[in-house]
Amino acid sequence: MAWLTFAPITTGAAHHYGVSASTIGLLSEVFPLIYVVGAVPASRALDRSLRAWLAAGGALSAAGALLRLAGTTRAGFIWCLVGQILVAAAQPLLLNAVVALARRYLAPPDRPTGIAIGSAGTFLGFVLAFVTSDALGARHIAALLVMGAVYAAIGALALALALARSTVPFADNRLADKPGERTAGLAELRALWADPVMRGLAYLVFVGFGVFVALVTWVQPLLQPAGISTSTTDTLLTVMVLGGVVTSAVVPPLVARWHYQLPILVTAGVATIVACLLMAAAPGLGTAAVGLVITGLLLLPGMPVMLEVAERFSGAGAAAGAGFLWLAGQAGGIVVAAVTGAVEGTPWLAFTVMALVIALAVPAALGLRGRLTPAGALN
Repeated sequence: MAWLTFAPITTGAAHHYGVSASTIGLLSEVFPLIYVVGAVPASRALDRSLRAWLAAGGALSAAGALLRLAGTTRAGFIWCLVGQILVAAAQPLLLNAVVALARRYLAPPDRPTGIAIGSAGTFLGFVLAFVTSDALGARHIAALLVMGAVYAAIGALALALALARSTVPFADNRLADKPGERTAGLAELRALWADPVMRGLAYLVFVGFGVFVALVTWVQPLLQPAGISTSTTDTLLTVMVLGGVVTSAVVPPLVARWHYQLPILVTAGVATIVACLLMAAAPGLGTAAVGLVITGLLLLPGMPVMLEVAERFSGAGAAAGAGFLWLAGQAGGIVVAAVTGAVEGTPWLAFTVMALVIALAVPAALGLRGRLTPAGALN
């Protein structure tokens, strides 16, 4: 939610703070940049002491949201930026904990549901950012920041109390380490990369999450030449992500139960290709609505589906496996959004580029045939 607070009101926020729109963009851009740096240390910290570091992530997120309150005035941009940096520093701890939390607190049959709910919460935060920022607008930045601070503080307190009062039933039921898995830093990444399943999943996340970030970042200027207003585009994005929240919570547990991981990933890829090509060939309100809704419903659930697979293949380092995939996703967001932005002035080409990026991932998905079922995992 904090990540995208200013994304829907970039122009108005730039006027409020007296800075350029690209400078306002820093408030969102710090999140993937800091995640890339903090993913590995956060994963190792969580795998060693989940409750302590997860509580620290909640506290750090709340501290950043509270610090943003000093940035309500025209001269307060620097405080907003520092607050965003603190929240961004908490992000690796919070995102990477979803899989580790399911591993430690839930029985194996319930873990896909736990991972799905945690992942859906990430996308629900995007929806809340779109809705609240669009509803209040740049004229009410102070109210936006107060709302975010209250939400973050209550969430951090509730999380800390829950962690303090809970037991960890599967704390001692940990899987044997894979050779070389518990090594440090870059060696740990190399060990995960050496696993063909984890490597294939990382590539799919890089592409899928990268295209999602590119759509969220650039779809408004891409659709504007077709006569679609900013408010209409914001509504379409909200519906797109809200649909993804629902399917992210519902679909992955069913996929895990029926072992349909590969079919759902291939279907999501093909549907996203068709959606992007449709918007490239015939831009308009109807095609945008159909394309974005299809993308949200099918592309977003792919992340919890792949995180569930990572939970089974990542041995004792559950947070490390999740961090590896989120690292790939954040890197994809940076790269694909940058490439799309380079051709943003030609909408049909930008949508075609996104379709091509997804198309390059379909062979990688097919290469995982027969490897994603429980028979090939560490259960």
